[in-house]
Amino acid sequence: MFDLDRFIADCHAALRADPSHKAVREVVARVVAEPAAVLAGLGEPRRAGVEKLHHAPDLTILNVVWGPRMTIRPHNHLMWAVIGVYTGREDNIFWRRLPDDAGGGIEAAGAKSLGERAAEPLGRDIIHAVTNPLSRLTGAIHVYGGDFFAVTRSEWDPETLCEQAYDLQGAMRIFEESNVLHARA
Repeated sequence: MFDLDRFIADCHAALRADPSHKAVREVVARVVAEPAAVLAGLGEPRRAGVEKLHHAPDLTILNVVWGPRMTIRPHNHLMWAVIGVYTGREDNIFWRRLPDDAGGGIEAAGAKSLGERAAEPLGRDIIHAVTNPLSRLTGAIHVYGGDFFAVTRSEWDPETLCEQAYDLQGAMRIFEESNVLHARA
């Protein structure tokens, strides 16, 4: 079974061994390789949301549950991350900044679909949008190389692609709106 305390200790040990995402990615990959164990340890996802599993100045671990067909606008983290999917699928669109003389903003630069058992690193400067393309909940463990809640970061308006301050409360509203829609289905 998935042991959260052991997972947190293993992530901290990996971070001490290598401050980049590489060693932590191996820990996450090992855990999500057994999705049934993660589900037994964390419980079957019941609703969209973000659950804080561990929070320290050098490491944040979240259980992120995406609602059916839910999308989060482009955003950055300003720290590396490792995403490990234990049920469902998470589709990422990656964006790159445009030079100021080209009007600023961002443009799509690639995409990657992460399915069950995937463990994918995201670099410090990655800008991405996330969609759950499925008609059911998707669960993923997100590990960040820093204090996820203390960093001043950005998000981009999905229509204009203009940068603005990240709105944590707005993002949490999207999770709650997804729960309302999911309850009606």
